[in-house]
Amino acid sequence: MRNLILVGPMGAGKSTIGRLLAKELRLPFKDSDKEIELRTGANIPWIFDKEGEPGFRDREQAMIAELCGFEGVVLATGGGAVMREANRRALHAGGRVVYLHASVEQQVGRTSRDRNRPLLRTADPAKTLRDLLELRDPLYREIADLVIETDERPPRMVVLEILDRLQQLPPR
Repeated sequence: MRNLILVGPMGAGKSTIGRLLAKELRLPFKDSDKEIELRTGANIPWIFDKEGEPGFRDREQAMIAELCGFEGVVLATGGGAVMREANRRALHAGGRVVYLHASVEQQVGRTSRDRNRPLLRTADPAKTLRDLLELRDPLYREIADLVIETDERPPRMVVLEILDRLQQLPPR
């Protein structure tokens, strides 16, 4: 396996599950949003404020292209990474893609106190999450080798399911 790449909406558990998978597989863990923050010295909300979403997405595209060129990493992506076709191509070519699916209710519960989510700075975060999932779900599924449900499941159980199901996939 070249890389293991996690996609899905915010609050699906990509970072938490990614770290656990990396530990289990004895591979380095990379989070595309954290890598952007490390490179720029600024957090994601600040980048959104100063450069807008298009500026952030340009940075994200460059970071995803770089990280997908690695060999043997577990990569967690930002929820909107799939919006650009270039990212979807890079992610699919970069390794096995696992879509961590979470319901809007679960996402709301997991993100309600997180101030690092610029797209949720709205009067109705649940509506925003619903709209985003409606738009992005088909794109996550388009590139996914596996779709894993994360609702009300401990991260460790999700990791075990991913590892088990990866073994059942034919080589590509």
